[in-house]
Amino acid sequence: MEEHPHARYIVETLVKAGFVAYYAGGWVRDFLLNHPSDDIDIATNAPPETVQTLFSKTVPIGIAFGIILVVIDGHPYEVATFRQDFDYKDARRPSRVEFTTAEEDAKRRDFTINGMFYDPLKSEVIDYVAGKKDLEAKIIRAIGNPHERIREDRLRMIRAARFACRFHFSIDPATEKAIRAHATELFPAVAIERIVQELEKGLAFGKLRPLLIQLHDFGLLATIFPSLKNTALPDLEHRLEPLKHFPPKVPLIACLLELFPNSTLEEQLKLVEFMKLSNLDRQFTVFLFHARGLTRAERPVELAEWAYFYANKFSSLSLQIIASRLDDRRRAGFLKEHEEQLNLLRRSIDRIHAQDPLVKSNDLAAAGIPPSKEMGILLKEAERISINQQIEDKSTVLNHLKNHPAWP
Repeated sequence: MEEHPHARYIVETLVKAGFVAYYAGGWVRDFLLNHPSDDIDIATNAPPETVQTLFSKTVPIGIAFGIILVVIDGHPYEVATFRQDFDYKDARRPSRVEFTTAEEDAKRRDFTINGMFYDPLKSEVIDYVAGKKDLEAKIIRAIGNPHERIREDRLRMIRAARFACRFHFSIDPATEKAIRAHATELFPAVAIERIVQELEKGLAFGKLRPLLIQLHDFGLLATIFPSLKNTALPDLEHRLEPLKHFPPKVPLIACLLELFPNSTLEEQLKLVEFMKLSNLDRQFTVFLFHARGLTRAERPVELAEWAYFYANKFSSLSLQIIASRLDDRRRAGFLKEHEEQLNLLRRSIDRIHAQDPLVKSNDLAAAGIPPSKEMGILLKEAERISINQQIEDKSTVLNHLKNHPAWP
């Protein structure tokens, strides 16, 4: 059975119409590495306007660059016409392209391991750039002149490091030399959003720590975060040690905060803003900052405060992140202590989630407390008493409440 029937159908349709069509780029690399992937891009010598006429549902996402999105049974596939790129004025996109052959198209791509094609009809790899040789040798090598490839798109410096870390490959000396030479040129050529995407990919493959270390070694991390300029590599490696113990599916911001272990909340929020992260990331950053303070508080912390802490959706993740800075024995004890305390407060936490306190306003009204500022104070105090003393009897809480100064 054909593993990728939709992609094969697109290739077959183009070939039947008299054109050449191949799978391209990253899918071919992953296929040769035995890493299954459904992310297939297709390259062809068919003009984009012809691609549009051959398929019933298309989206011209970059028709000036020969890129058409073909949608088959709800599955989108990027179909690009073989091209040469000219005049990279913005250090990302060419200002002019010319449609060309598969060989010339391969030569414009970033690294040899990403420059191969695959013919699914003949089950054949088409390799104009010796990508298969570098794949077997485990080398990341720029196609052609590495300085030119980097000047075309400065993000390729980060991508080279990401691929090297992901696959445990080495970087070709000439390519590495070019990266070090252009490391300070990352901005303004590259938008921070594109850098974040690369870091997210590194995180998704469990390689963010080595990626950040590699970027720092190249001088790229200090370009992104200037405050790290005078940070020695061993010091940075030590800062990132906790990442080895981070839970899965941790947000990127949690990892980046380890680069700045003594930062204030204001500095952390400026980092979130600089990276253009989401409002959810901002909320998490604030919660994690206060969670660190709460877990090392020298003052007594009431059960009621812990109950609200555990009721927050970020609490479990935050505790695991905080624990990652501890040694193995202390980490296990820290997490066990909080697990036991959470289980003790389970009923209270369920009440908080359900917004169903033991004592409600109608209970106070029945006891003669009119709607007022005092009623609000007493409602909060009633919940505090019920959680701190783990009381489930409403009348008992009300009896305790009568000793409060706000009770008339």
